[in-house]
Amino acid sequence: MYEDPQLLVIDKPAGVAVHGGSGVSFGVIESLRAARPQAKLLELAHRLDRDTSGLLILAKKRTALVELHRMMRDGEVEKTYMAIVKGAPEKDAFEMREALHKHVTSSGERRVSVHEDGKAALTRVRVVRRGEFSLLEVRLLTGRTHQIRVHLAHAGHPIVGDEKYGDFALNRALARGQRVASLRFDRMFLHARRLRFMHPASGEPIELEAPLPATCEALLAALEPAA
Repeated sequence: MYEDPQLLVIDKPAGVAVHGGSGVSFGVIESLRAARPQAKLLELAHRLDRDTSGLLILAKKRTALVELHRMMRDGEVEKTYMAIVKGAPEKDAFEMREALHKHVTSSGERRVSVHEDGKAALTRVRVVRRGEFSLLEVRLLTGRTHQIRVHLAHAGHPIVGDEKYGDFALNRALARGQRVASLRFDRMFLHARRLRFMHPASGEPIELEAPLPATCEALLAALEPAA
């Protein structure tokens, strides 16, 4: 989606991990390093969950990486996601501030839950279209693991297709084509749609937008209210 001597921004597909580990031997960063053996440095500036698609920033210079990490910490990188969730939130716009606690289950699965002793988290939501399934625009103002997914599930509106925090019966029905116009939808509908930030080297404003994947567009079209 964008490249210069300092940065590389890609549109990551759903189902691809950003790095190896947790049973995955190869991720985005390993693939890019293998494809670009001449690159002196390629590092992730931030992360996306494996099942989340969309914009992912990588640094090609150490100075850019350090500055991007600072910008992320200080809230200077505006990250906007699109999600379809179960149900219709009451308010047109709202914030979720529940603290999030990360832990590992006895089976070794990494999980996050709302807990007063957790780390501060802030998610800002705008309802784009509401119904049995609602389309949300979500701003991520802190970068906690699984933040959007856990906040929305805690609010009673789990993301469609979320296999960890979602409505599992609903997800199965959607994957089998039993809920929406016989359409089979078998991924999580969370997409990192837009990035806005100042270039870490030049200070020039950068704004990028990744279109919704075809599978997400198909579900969105199938959910369009009748004219």
